[in-house]
Amino acid sequence: MKFCLVDRVVSVTPGESIRTVKQVSLAEEYLQDHFPGFAVLPGVLMVECMVQSCAWLSRITDDFQFSTILLKQARAVRFNSFLKPGEVLEVEARIKSTSEAETEFMVSGTKAGESAVSARLTLSRQNLSDRNPQMKGNDERVVAAMKELWAQLSSSLDS
Repeated sequence: MKFCLVDRVVSVTPGESIRTVKQVSLAEEYLQDHFPGFAVLPGVLMVECMVQSCAWLSRITDDFQFSTILLKQARAVRFNSFLKPGEVLEVEARIKSTSEAETEFMVSGTKAGESAVSARLTLSRQNLSDRNPQMKGNDERVVAAMKELWAQLSSSLDS
């Protein structure tokens, strides 16, 4: 299942940092089972929201040069608070270091100004055609789709 856990980009400085927002809604299907009677955003989805935020920063920094950005490593992950429907997860990610194939980020998520989650994440980036030249068309389609989604998520930045 492919889904977007970033609702809006608040700010971005390519090569440095990004701030994003995830609004937790009771309409999200996974909340029906996690946990019955006490719906909260699963911790793994809090981490996924941070990963997606970092991936957007990576895409913008690299001018959408890579089609595939994947979580390589999550370290020092700390969960400090639950997020219930109606609450907002505000994610801030900063680039700590970067190399040719990967970037390390320091990421934190807050709700109402208090820490909810934090981690040190490493994401790898590549194109499918790096391993199989016949996949060049797939790379182009993925990059085009990501540019289109970015335009929607970052529309408030132009205002």
